[in-house]
Amino acid sequence: MQRARKRFGQHFLHDQRVIESILRAVDPRPGDRLLEIGPGQGALTYPLLERCQELVAIELDRDLIPALESRAARYGKLEIINADILEYRLPALPPGNAWRLVGNLPYNISTPLMFHLLESAQLIKDMHFMVQKEVALRIVAPPGDTDYGRLSVMLQYHCECQYLFDVAPGSFTPPPRVDSAVIRLRPLLESEHDIGNYEVFSTIVQTAFGQRRKTISNSLKPLMDRALIIACDIDPGLRAQNLQLADFAKLSRALIQ
Repeated sequence: MQRARKRFGQHFLHDQRVIESILRAVDPRPGDRLLEIGPGQGALTYPLLERCQELVAIELDRDLIPALESRAARYGKLEIINADILEYRLPALPPGNAWRLVGNLPYNISTPLMFHLLESAQLIKDMHFMVQKEVALRIVAPPGDTDYGRLSVMLQYHCECQYLFDVAPGSFTPPPRVDSAVIRLRPLLESEHDIGNYEVFSTIVQTAFGQRRKTISNSLKPLMDRALIIACDIDPGLRAQNLQLADFAKLSRALIQ
């Protein structure tokens, strides 16, 4: 059995109950275009492959690949790409098809990885990820919650976000020092909010939460004045964590007019 490499942040899932819960959540079917991020020792890979017959996996640790390929042959067709997922671009699929992503994400790259994947959101049907519980709570947090921040706003703009269930450290080898959780992200075909310009919207959100203890009239001072915030029917004395996604969209539209 391969050992986890610290430089890759590997924690291999071994809890069969958790594996079954993930499989029920994903519900893979033959014909699905499934892509697994970081298959590791194959705890999810083989049952996924058995259900959908074909699977693409992105694995950075080349030492894990021979064993994965050897065992996978009895379950279906496994294509392993030895690459850094942060540098990998999802290929386009024929019309009517979209990628379904699954993965136990390395905690040290989970947030930048999700932002990277959002660049290809139009190619993705859904994503089921194991992440640090703290990150999962931030993703689904509502306005006013202490966990609500830039990650919440950006992910909720792009996706329907669901917190599915907790996973204890003992479900992994070696056990991580934090709790984990499984989330489901479904990219929206069309957002409910008109943001005007995505780059402007992203900049506003990042700037507002960059100094989250300040009121938005102070944190957004480099971008807009108090009068413009008031013109958007938003209280300039609020902090970023109290603004709805719709409020950030208003500010974005106002800034480009």
